Amino acid sequence: MKFSQFFIPTLKEVPSEAEIPSHSLALRAGLIRKVASGIYSFLPLGFRVLKKIEEIIRQEMNNSGAIELFLPVIQPSVLWEKSGRWKEYGPEMFRLKDRNKRDFCLGPTHEELITYLAYLDLKSYKNLPVNLYQIQVKFRDEMRPRYGLLRAREFIMKDAYSFCRNDDDLGVIYKSMYDAYCRILERIGLQYRVVEAETGLIGGSYSHEFIVLAENGEEKLAFCPACGYSAKYEMSKSISETGKKNKDNKIKKMGDFTHPYPEPEQGDRCINCGKKLKIEKGIEVGHIFKLGDKYSEKLDARFLDVDGKLKPLVMGCYGIGVTRILAAAIEQLHDDKGIKWPPSIAPFTVNIIVTTEKNSELSKASDMIYKTLKKLDVEVLYDDRDVSAGIKFKDSDLIGIPVRFILGRKFLGSRLIDVEYRKDCKRVELPVDSIPKFIKEFKAANNLG
Repeated sequence: MKFSQFFIPTLKEVPSEAEIPSHSLALRAGLIRKVASGIYSFLPLGFRVLKKIEEIIRQEMNNSGAIELFLPVIQPSVLWEKSGRWKEYGPEMFRLKDRNKRDFCLGPTHEELITYLAYLDLKSYKNLPVNLYQIQVKFRDEMRPRYGLLRAREFIMKDAYSFCRNDDDLGVIYKSMYDAYCRILERIGLQYRVVEAETGLIGGSYSHEFIVLAENGEEKLAFCPACGYSAKYEMSKSISETGKKNKDNKIKKMGDFTHPYPEPEQGDRCINCGKKLKIEKGIEVGHIFKLGDKYSEKLDARFLDVDGKLKPLVMGCYGIGVTRILAAAIEQLHDDKGIKWPPSIAPFTVNIIVTTEKNSELSKASDMIYKTLKKLDVEVLYDDRDVSAGIKFKDSDLIGIPVRFILGRKFLGSRLIDVEYRKDCKRVELPVDSIPKFIKEFKAANNLG
């Protein structure tokens, strides 16, 4: 794609509304534009990133055996009344009436609706287990929308819901979702922690949060550098007291799942290995729950088991935020110049910059390199604008494309391209005929298809 033919409305100044780097840089880099408080349009660069995050999530969900579907945003109140959450959810729920004065909501989540679907179609143990997921827009009327995409009123989320015969089958799917979420964040290239968490309004008996590390994160964690143990900073007194009474309760595990550490502070000792703890901050991007029969009992979603008895479906739910991951990635991976996209979700892989304007030889060479990269199936942004090299470099830093191919007077004499990596500003020289080898090695090193 040529810069002059694309739509990248970058901003020089920091917007006054921006509160944290991810908010500021998403606006300045032309990823998003504000429509109203907590509501944003995604511009072409931001949309490309979203699609890449979605595709990684979709691949890992499909590989785990989950099945994709798509549920309506508008949900009838009757389902929420049956679950008891119509009143419980409070003012965060967007509510509306149709022309016949019937109550509906814009879905903040889909437990009720998916359970109704199970009530209609999951009648026998022969249909189980099954794990259904969607990538869908959600709505929550935040009391104080802030931090750009991190506390928005409209956002994109992948939510999955499993239905099983028993707790053992639920445990298998829960573990597969735990592992899938770890692979998603690792493929994207983010540093994260997993901790046990409160179940909140979703409910259930057991849950884990997936938290991307970031200085401006709202979540506070305790982490042991020695053994890797991590836990939420704020924990209930009941868990703390249980831990004090039971010396064998130092760490409970199910696979790699660690239970919470009671109210740790900087300098406290790890209850696993005794080393000093560090306090970290992060952004919650995913949350998985063991729901049990909370929704299936209330919405009468039952199945005929092998013993001939009707039983409530045993449920789990698993959410991960697409727009939240985008914001968290910027929050973790940026500097004072702009974004540093990991190659896995970058809007483009290579940015071609010509530093010497109006030189026919350079123009021909850059056109040739652009065509070569496209033939190699590289997502390339060719900055063909008639502006100064300084503006091109500033925009390139801001939008954060992982690799720059720089052509200037040096190229005219040596036929060498200056290759610069956005991540660490490292530069290497690359002969034109070595481009295919370079791209092959870069793709392999970054697991790009």
